[in-house]
Amino acid sequence: MNNIVILPIILPIVFAMIMVIFRDKVMLHRVLSLVAIGSVFVVTVILIGQIKHAGIQSVQLGGWEAPFGVSMVADMFAAILVLVTSIVSFCCLLYAFHSIGEQREKYYFYPLFLILVTGVNGSFFTGDIFNLFVCFEVMLVASYVLISLGGTRVQLRESIKYILINIISSFLFLVAIAYLYAITGTLNFAHLSVRIAEVGQDGLMTTVAILFLVVFSLKAGLFLFFWLPGSYSAPPTAISAIFAALLTKVGMYAIIRVFTLIFYHEVQITHLLIGILAAITMTLGAIGAVAYRDIYKVMTYNVVIGVGFILAGLATYTTVGLTGSIYYFIHDMVIKALIFLLGGTIIHLTGTSKLDDMNGLIRLHPQLGWMFFIAALSLSGIPPLSGFLGKIFITQGTFTAEYYWLGAFGLISSLFVLYSIMKVFMSVFWGYTDLTLEQEKGTTKGLMLPIALLTFLTIALGLGTEGIHQYVDTAVEGLMNPHYYIEAILGNGK
Repeated sequence: MNNIVILPIILPIVFAMIMVIFRDKVMLHRVLSLVAIGSVFVVTVILIGQIKHAGIQSVQLGGWEAPFGVSMVADMFAAILVLVTSIVSFCCLLYAFHSIGEQREKYYFYPLFLILVTGVNGSFFTGDIFNLFVCFEVMLVASYVLISLGGTRVQLRESIKYILINIISSFLFLVAIAYLYAITGTLNFAHLSVRIAEVGQDGLMTTVAILFLVVFSLKAGLFLFFWLPGSYSAPPTAISAIFAALLTKVGMYAIIRVFTLIFYHEVQITHLLIGILAAITMTLGAIGAVAYRDIYKVMTYNVVIGVGFILAGLATYTTVGLTGSIYYFIHDMVIKALIFLLGGTIIHLTGTSKLDDMNGLIRLHPQLGWMFFIAALSLSGIPPLSGFLGKIFITQGTFTAEYYWLGAFGLISSLFVLYSIMKVFMSVFWGYTDLTLEQEKGTTKGLMLPIALLTFLTIALGLGTEGIHQYVDTAVEGLMNPHYYIEAILGNGK
């Protein structure tokens, strides 16, 4: 038992509760939010070191032994995602200091932000499927308020759609949990894995697995992404960036966890279905990214493409495919936050999201332009940046699994990503502009630091792959060998 596992969940919620007491102390909120996220980062680094040397870490809440109590489990995969979450959250907070506005700050923006992070971290570390539902709801409740905070017409319209979709998916989640418990008599991930391995994944169990896939697909934006483009473009930039970086990733994490630990016995049904949905998602996302000449639309449809690409690696259910999924997962969290912050800054300066109404911005903001160019190349998977290695491994995984069609969809969608994002770069930054610094709608003061940090990170992840490959390999080994997870929670007696 290792109590440090619970700290990435406890720390943000404790700091959030403290901030609620001091509503009008905006500077205090800023400092405490950075301290909270920084503390989570330090704790997670320590935890990753412990996992590397001693294996999967866990804590049983209330002293109840698994599978009877609620387990919090930190394997390498979950710990890496919590670490990246803290880095991305830190950068989005820095951006929010100079962009979110004092009114939103006074109406609990920072406590809500930390509650969102609490739900995300809890979803990554939970070892119980009902507790996964609870953490999802914590995250979603915070996102409901954040998406509507400010009360603009667009925000209210999109928040209604966003809330309705998530209420439906949450209801289906509960139904799926009820069926699963009725069949197996347990909710603990490790115990579920043992039970289903014992009785076999028959037709009824596979149906329940597909129901879970529908639920998580709604939350991840896999095929069922119709709510995503509007919802992610409605709130302010800092909120959109954290949504793009984290919210769909929690749904994708749930799919990867459930379909490598619990429902992995009928790969020719469940994982093939994931592959088909991934291909359709990449195709539709690529069409949307190319079709629109609006920065928000291009960015949000690229989020959709990323969902399909990551889950294509899972669909192969090969070591190399899952290695690619994890590399690309890390890259996608960083690059989506970066591209949304860049896009939001462009809109902040020009006062429009329409590509036809802007050009030549690189003359006034060369640093912004070249950082956007680096982000565009990374998003497209151009070497040696962070998106390259994940795409190579995922494509190799599809060929290893003889899913040549899925690999082809991935490669073609990458070309569409490159075209769509370079279309934005050429339209916004190239050419001549009559705009002067005095005529700009806003300023880049305070906004460039978080963008520069994320740009550096995407370069470092590409060039410094040797430094993280051992951790990714450990994460993949844990996913491909469920007995490691089971033994860490239930012991050898099961």
